[in-house]
Amino acid sequence: MTPTAPSALGPRPVNARRHGRLGVGGVTVNVVLLVATGYFLLPIYWLVIASTKSRSDLVSSFGFWFSSPQLLANLNELFTEQNHVFGQWMLNSLLYSGVGSVVATILAACAGYALAVYSFRGREAIFSLILGSVLVPATALALPTFLAFAKIGLTDTYLSVLLPSIISPFGVYLCRIYTQAAVPTELLEAGRIDGASEWRIFRTVVLRLISPALVTVFLFQFVGIWNNFLLPLIMLQNDRLFPVTLGLFSWQSQISREPQLLLLTVVGSFVAVVPLVITFLLLQRYWRAGLATGSVKG
Repeated sequence: MTPTAPSALGPRPVNARRHGRLGVGGVTVNVVLLVATGYFLLPIYWLVIASTKSRSDLVSSFGFWFSSPQLLANLNELFTEQNHVFGQWMLNSLLYSGVGSVVATILAACAGYALAVYSFRGREAIFSLILGSVLVPATALALPTFLAFAKIGLTDTYLSVLLPSIISPFGVYLCRIYTQAAVPTELLEAGRIDGASEWRIFRTVVLRLISPALVTVFLFQFVGIWNNFLLPLIMLQNDRLFPVTLGLFSWQSQISREPQLLLLTVVGSFVAVVPLVITFLLLQRYWRAGLATGSVKG
């Protein structure tokens, strides 16, 4: 008896139905993601379009299409308004966000590495305290922070915004978890046997291995400080010290008395988004590299 060949009509309909279901599911997911992307990008699109319009076109023309573009003229008016105050606000935001995020990342890396590698009395209690502080909302700390800074005379200064910004409990937590996962203990022991100091091991070996975590902490801190509004509102009175968020709010509050500030507020909001976009574009490759490295670890 010759063996019969498997029927061509056997499992194929099942596979076909299975592939069909997967295909429909994939299309559905792509459609949902496309709609979500459009939903999130729509305000940015409107902001770009509105920034190119004149004052009359801003309120009279269709909001989602160009009408007599004059972006350069709007930018020139924006940066010359009130004795170039918007440029000062942008520099202040870059100072607060840049310095605050760099220092916060360094401190988080050092603290996270120490909590992950070294054993000492009270380590878990300290980590639990740091982890608990992640759950405390910033609004609950705003008034105590103001009262503390008022006692030492640091309100209405750059330090009143910078000093609270260099603390990142979430960054410490992330750096500790990532260090435990990405830094082998054997590698540290090998460095110590070769005579390398603890600082050299941390600087030359550990920082490279945990660079994706550092980029994450930096970006979270940079965006958080850049968008911070409540702390500068409480701490600052001199408008030359305002970050761009508080500066634009001060203009918006004057629109009823000075309607020309409406256009400047819109254009300023567009300009204020640009540094965030540039920062993400410049640092996203480090995220990709970190994900690729983690995907091949055994």
